[in-house]
Amino acid sequence: MPRRPLKGSERQSLPHASLLGPADPQERLEVTVLLRRHGRQGLQDRLMALSRGERSKPLSRADFAQLYGASASDLSTLKGFARAHGLAVVQEHPGRRTLVLAGTVAQVQDAFGVQLQQFQTADGTFRGREGPVYLPAELDGVVVAVLGLDNRPQSRPHFRRMSKVRAAAPAVAFTPLQLASIYGFPAGTGAGECVAIIELGGGFSSQDLATYFSGLGVPAPNVVAVSVDHAANQPTGNPDGPDGEVMLDIEVVGAIAPGASVAVYFAPNTDAGFLDAVTTAIHDTARKPSVISISWGGAEASWTQQAMNAMDEAFQAAATMGVTVCVASGDSGASDGVTDGSNHVDFPASSPHALGCGGTSLTAVGDNIASEVVWNDGGSSGGAGGGGVSTVFPVPAWQTGLNTVGADGASQALTGRGVPDVAGDADPQTGYEVLIDGESTVIGGTSAVAPLWAGLLARINALRGQPVGYVNPVLYANPSALRDITQGNNGAYFAAAGWDACTGLGSPAGTQVADIPNL
Repeated sequence: MPRRPLKGSERQSLPHASLLGPADPQERLEVTVLLRRHGRQGLQDRLMALSRGERSKPLSRADFAQLYGASASDLSTLKGFARAHGLAVVQEHPGRRTLVLAGTVAQVQDAFGVQLQQFQTADGTFRGREGPVYLPAELDGVVVAVLGLDNRPQSRPHFRRMSKVRAAAPAVAFTPLQLASIYGFPAGTGAGECVAIIELGGGFSSQDLATYFSGLGVPAPNVVAVSVDHAANQPTGNPDGPDGEVMLDIEVVGAIAPGASVAVYFAPNTDAGFLDAVTTAIHDTARKPSVISISWGGAEASWTQQAMNAMDEAFQAAATMGVTVCVASGDSGASDGVTDGSNHVDFPASSPHALGCGGTSLTAVGDNIASEVVWNDGGSSGGAGGGGVSTVFPVPAWQTGLNTVGADGASQALTGRGVPDVAGDADPQTGYEVLIDGESTVIGGTSAVAPLWAGLLARINALRGQPVGYVNPVLYANPSALRDITQGNNGAYFAAAGWDACTGLGSPAGTQVADIPNL
């Protein structure tokens, strides 16, 4: 039977990966298959209105699933395909347009026309593939993504601990409560809201959380772990590992919005796991989060086009349901850690339906900001706020007419979606006091900025009694609600008056953000 390549599914081999041989044909795996959207034009009309800053009542999750989920016919066609190839349907989510199929490597290879192999890198082994996924004619245009065939690590956490070398020199650290005060956050606890946090490894200790919040003098929030694709809350005991990300995220959100519930969605660090965690949170009818915080990502070049499209479509769904998605922009400056000599931006922060969160270095006297510049530490910790211009997503309407500024001071019009949108303290040398695996430490990175903004928005949502949802167009229409950062650079890009590719529109002037009339 003739097959057609699935557009955007091409995988490249990882640099410095050694081929070990074919994958075990009897190994069992699960594959996430994403179907086309029903009612696509209606959704695009809604998104266009939102991009113009027009506010409307968010859709309920049930209404979204009915209007824009997968059709019964497409689900039936895919299930017939699965049966024909001996694959079991282990999950079915019409609203998320997702079927999760399980089978052996041999069955999956036969179904999708791929050759799965084992590779070795310095970080371990993974199952991978090269080239596209192939589909039969009846699924051409029906299936838009097939994820999970390749289980290479898709993303990395964007946090950095205070340098032990530089920590001996004068350095300043803040509690999240102090930063909320310095940034002028409106009073409130986020009561009645739910903040979702996406994690791709590690875990948290309930005892550590109780100790931390007690030390801050705030009630501990209700924190629940949600398992996605068999992942779970599994602390490693290593503060330098993914536990650092998990605990940082929870402690920042929980300190700023202790009245909100915090749902932590744990998933495998693969393209399938990342997407499934995000869509599970967005479509969660039990917890109904109004804000999502994501502090994981990778350079656009490390993703397949199908995976980026799938994630952006998930964020589109969030926008129509009144859910704000805050995403860290990365900690490796304009290169995003890629060593090819070119500039890169981090995804999913580069999605135009995410609020990209960049980094600053902050000094304050009491509650007054003394200095705030682009975070760029060329010293021992080597971090800098991510930012730049997407090579995947076009310029959104609300960024029309904006420019980047280079080292020579010359401006260049945006040729793609500009990153980030907003910023906040991210320098580990002016970082966040947290407790991780029993150890009090100081952490920075743009990983801290996403939950900082998530906590602010949870407070605003509670105060308003309704979610602010897709905030990007409204913030760009009201730049005076942010504190413009005009000094510093992240490598290729320099801060300037107005939006820039280092700190976006700037850091929050919290009460002014809350007071935007049409937010």
